[in-house]
Amino acid sequence: MKILIAEDDLTSHRVLKEVLEKWDYEVLSTYNGKEAWEALQQDKNIRLAVLDWMMPEMNGLELIGKIREAKDFKSMHIILLTAMGQKEDIIAGLEAGANDYITKPFHHSELRVRIKVGERVVELQGDLQKRIHELQEALDQIKTLKGLIPICASCKKIRDDEGYWQEVEKYIMEHCDAEFSHGLCPDCLKKYYPEYYENKAKKELEKKS
Repeated sequence: MKILIAEDDLTSHRVLKEVLEKWDYEVLSTYNGKEAWEALQQDKNIRLAVLDWMMPEMNGLELIGKIREAKDFKSMHIILLTAMGQKEDIIAGLEAGANDYITKPFHHSELRVRIKVGERVVELQGDLQKRIHELQEALDQIKTLKGLIPICASCKKIRDDEGYWQEVEKYIMEHCDAEFSHGLCPDCLKKYYPEYYENKAKKELEKKS
């Protein structure tokens, strides 16, 4: 998974990048909110970001605001990594749209656990979006029969929207996913094959007797 980091402090940036790469993540490095936003415009598949709060040109909260307003990044998992650790700071960061909050100096094990949680959330969201897309495609493919259907009272053919008369089987198959298997009902069997019907009736009487 590729992770975007936005950190202006060179030492913190280097440590964060090295740690993430050690854990086999691909890192997209930026040094302020403006660079991070521009990088996101180039790669809209990024779904996890670790952002500093206090940065030049565009701070972390401003960047989070732009990310949350953008349709392409609404599901991005954002971890705010900052030295601002007061209770009111944490509340402000989460209210701005961050999913998680870690204070500096951070413990590597804690960051790794938070990253793993974010990764699972992103995967679950991806699976959910995939299922929604599949369901939408299925709904789009469903054909329904509705409205008034003109049918011949004698031969039972159906008139389509273009005025042509079709066999009822063909009409239904073109308007839904049903398939037909043909057979004969008892009434038609008696009408068209009376001998067969009589023989069958005799055999049933013999069995009973």
